[in-house]
Amino acid sequence: MTITKSTRYALYAAAEMARAGDRPTTVSGVAALYRIPEGALAKVFQQLVRAGLASGTRGIGGGYRLARPPASITVLDVMQVFERRRPPGGCLLHDQPMPCPKASLCGLHWLFNEVDELVRSTYQSVTLETLVRRAARVA
Repeated sequence: MTITKSTRYALYAAAEMARAGDRPTTVSGVAALYRIPEGALAKVFQQLVRAGLASGTRGIGGGYRLARPPASITVLDVMQVFERRRPPGGCLLHDQPMPCPKASLCGLHWLFNEVDELVRSTYQSVTLETLVRRAARVA
């Protein structure tokens, strides 16, 4: 499974906002910590704001904060802002959203649908709070 850079950057940004709590998280702070290009990261933060997962404050003491408690935001919530979902029943071979014309013959179709659902389920079961708490135990 491939996850875009934007999604990976967003997960790091969201985790840092969760870790910061009420304190603002800055683009430059996250960029420096994880060696992420600031320009790309700024766009990611803006998309998180547009999606309603974060809020931003300009000026001195400004930055970004989660719009909801970390316990109510899942990894899947963040990922869905950046990743397009393959529609269930979509053709795997031709990357088409319409129902696969060869679904009854295709031996892979069911497997990919099942794996997709397991992966989605796992991402949905992990909140930002869990992610940050687990990282703190490892550190």
